Amino acid sequence: MSVETQLLGLPVDARRQLPARQLAYRKRAGDAPAVVWLGGFRSDMSSTKATALDEACAADGRAMLRFDYHAHGESAGDFHAANLSIWLDDALEMIRRFGGPAPVLVGSSMGGWIALLATARLKAEGCAPSGLVLIAPAVDFTERLMWARFPEEIRQKILKDGVWYRPSAYSPEPYPITRSLIEDARQHLILDHPIHVGVPIHILQGAKDPDVPIQYVDQFVSSLSKDDVSMTIIPDGDHRLSRPEDIATLVRITRELVQSLRAAS
Repeated sequence: MSVETQLLGLPVDARRQLPARQLAYRKRAGDAPAVVWLGGFRSDMSSTKATALDEACAADGRAMLRFDYHAHGESAGDFHAANLSIWLDDALEMIRRFGGPAPVLVGSSMGGWIALLATARLKAEGCAPSGLVLIAPAVDFTERLMWARFPEEIRQKILKDGVWYRPSAYSPEPYPITRSLIEDARQHLILDHPIHVGVPIHILQGAKDPDVPIQYVDQFVSSLSKDDVSMTIIPDGDHRLSRPEDIATLVRITRELVQSLRAAS
């Protein structure tokens, strides 16, 4: 059974410099723990992976939540004025309101970074997720995979003009990389110190990912020495991991994590 898109309105938060926004989401009722989809940069809740997970949750009678960040997909907004703080707040609002008790967060690319940040915030509030599935987690990507690798002329263009349009292999239109995105994200960087997430983590990674290389993810995993971490590597997998066999692996991993968490509870 299909799930209709609903809208959540959030007011201006001047203290935290968050704009008013209306977020599109789809919530499927079912058993806990719910699966919560956190999409990637410029992706949306209708992506192939998100849709496949929703279909799997429907077949299993499991609750699922997916949504579009501000200025993504069906959620309106000016992408040029958006940043990681806004998208993190979007995720937190959605999880708190609709995620149910101890959900499993499935974060793809940028969504993996947001899943880690959201888990730390929710853990401090006493309502942490019960587990994470991270697909090619682009942790600190704005600083380490973008800014640090940009030639000086691109850096200067971003600083001077406020934006540079980066060609994309996944879209006919280039992606705007804004000064606001780069500078705001610096307050959310987590790779400069050891990380302790405190919940089971399963990482799905393509060995031929050109955007979030497996060596980069290996460095991230090495910082999780105190956590229960599993990793599945798809030898010929790219960044999107959207082939039928990749999606079947994602569904299997997510189901297995949910089942193990239920057995342990």
